[in-house]
Amino acid sequence: MMRPMTAFDDLAEQLDSIAEQLADLAIDRLRTALEDDGADAAAAEERRLTKARRRISEAAVLLRG
Repeated sequence: MMRPMTAFDDLAEQLDSIAEQLADLAIDRLRTALEDDGADAAAAEERRLTKARRRISEAAVLLRG
């Protein structure tokens, strides 16, 4: 039997969506870094976005308990 969706589950889903958006942005930044020689700023942004995505994903897992 499935349990009813809670406010925490709803927040977790929103965080999952944000994590997906961050992943998309990180991939774009990584492409930019690979296409442009010396694109250190884009590579640094990709790392920052990836770190943020991981933290957001961790928060979603914690909310789901």
